[in-house]
Amino acid sequence: MTAPADRRMIEVSGTEALWLLEGSAQGRLVYIQREMAVVRPAAHVMEYGRLVVRAPVQAATIPGRALLTYQVDEIRSPSGTGWTVSAHGPADVLADPDEAAHYRRTLPGWAHGPHDTLLRLYPQEVSGFRLARTVNGAGR
Repeated sequence: MTAPADRRMIEVSGTEALWLLEGSAQGRLVYIQREMAVVRPAAHVMEYGRLVVRAPVQAATIPGRALLTYQVDEIRSPSGTGWTVSAHGPADVLADPDEAAHYRRTLPGWAHGPHDTLLRLYPQEVSGFRLARTVNGAGR
């Protein structure tokens, strides 16, 4: 018979959080619209310390240099182990048509037309946690 296991969140360094973020391709964009948090699925790539995000959001809902949060995780079920990372900072809508065309070719999208937006997020805060299980009483 196995001992019951507890779930734990173990904070990772900023460097490890960035490494986890760079190694993933999909996450969730979080922004405020009409005083309510809105969460949308998104695809991303990290380049030159900036996060390029493609999400089903109307560009008009993202004011210039808006503060946005991007969240990525990999959680294994049913064990509940894995990791989660959040990046927060100002973002701009990509305006250059050639650059936008490049990312539309390389990042998959969920919508087309006015609800298909490319953003560049400048992470100022990146935090992450490993999600682990410990044998009852161990590691406390």
